[in-house]
Amino acid sequence: MTKQEANQQRSLDAFMARKAEFDAMLTELQQASAEHFGADPDAVLWGEAVWLGNATAKLKDIADQHFRRGEYAP
Repeated sequence: MTKQEANQQRSLDAFMARKAEFDAMLTELQQASAEHFGADPDAVLWGEAVWLGNATAKLKDIADQHFRRGEYAP
């Protein structure tokens, strides 16, 4: 194996490890979302709405980076 091939393999291994971590977080977030992030729908206050708005903005930024939208558009 050449040095370049070994470097590519290490890069792939690191990418796949991070992807597994990312996928696990997505699974957790989907489950939490299905359960309204632990908020009681009959007792939701502004704090929960603000928190969800902030979390949504962070996810939107990640999606915009990946799909090259908004400020990340070419």
